[in-house]
Amino acid sequence: MSPVTPYHISSPDLATSSRLAAHIGSKLRGGEVIELVSDLGGGKTTFVRGFAHGAGSIDRVTSPSFTLTNVYRTPQLELHHFDFYRLNDPGILRAELVEIIADPGNVVIIEWAGIVAEVLPAERLTINIRVTGETSRDYILACPDNLSYLLPPGAVRPTVA
Repeated sequence: MSPVTPYHISSPDLATSSRLAAHIGSKLRGGEVIELVSDLGGGKTTFVRGFAHGAGSIDRVTSPSFTLTNVYRTPQLELHHFDFYRLNDPGILRAELVEIIADPGNVVIIEWAGIVAEVLPAERLTINIRVTGETSRDYILACPDNLSYLLPPGAVRPTVA
């Protein structure tokens, strides 16, 4: 397993956050698993819009809070967006998730991933989103070395006190 290094990025506004997500989306190769972590209203689905746009999708990106999963097509990949917020038990979705992760032509983006943590690969990009203002956010990207190609310019390692 690759070492996981945290990187920090501050975004003063939604446009900067969208560019950050689009940059990551443009670097997707297939087979990546991305976990988005934040409170309700933190901007996870907005971030997924940026991923999809950067990856070349023209699909309309919406929150899968009620549908549990949405798929967005790009010229090269399928982005599978899961939201497990409303579930106490993922049931059959757990098996479906395992199959989708196994396909190297897929990228999996998961919100509220704790309920399926045991089936997620250890080597995934975890993005913690912290609201710092009405439109500003801090992002901590926990990135294993083998996924460092996803990191945008300007990502810095947080200093340890």
